Amino acid sequence: MSIATKTGDGGTTRLVDGERVSKGIPRVEAYGTIDELIAQIGFARAVCAHGEAGRIARAIQRELFGVSESVATRGGPLKTVASAQIDALTDHVHRIEQEPGILRDWSIPGDHLGGAAFDVARTVCRRAERLVVRLRDEGEAVDASVVIYLNRLADLLWLLGRLVERDAGVHTALREPGASGTRWSKAWP
Repeated sequence: MSIATKTGDGGTTRLVDGERVSKGIPRVEAYGTIDELIAQIGFARAVCAHGEAGRIARAIQRELFGVSESVATRGGPLKTVASAQIDALTDHVHRIEQEPGILRDWSIPGDHLGGAAFDVARTVCRRAERLVVRLRDEGEAVDASVVIYLNRLADLLWLLGRLVERDAGVHTALREPGASGTRWSKAWP
């Protein structure tokens, strides 16, 4: 047995429900982007020595395999995202955003490797979310909870980046100290 089956050499693949489709269709792009997200979160974990962020990230990676499975079928989702999974992400978001110094400002990625890696993961997550929404908008069968999960996950990934940076003592705020301007979000005081 080999993973090189050669069945995809012509540019097709099988969905979870067994249907053979082009690798270029939007559904394959959507679940392929979730696969990319899993890998990017793994990279963030690998370059970040932050224990809490790493534990949360690893649990999310495991969950994303199920999210991907849900997107990888046209015949209706074989696996759905449980409301408890969304609630757990929301709980992490609410807990982390209450930490002192987390919601100071938007951040400029790049001053800390781990924080930047979580920022890249967030942007991949937002792309996956847009692709799943596009599937839904085009009338394809999509588990509605996948969109909610990815939306919440992107928020959490942003916060994990800020948590990692804050705990490393790195200042990545968009504005210089004392500068004012639009905060763009009700989350900031």
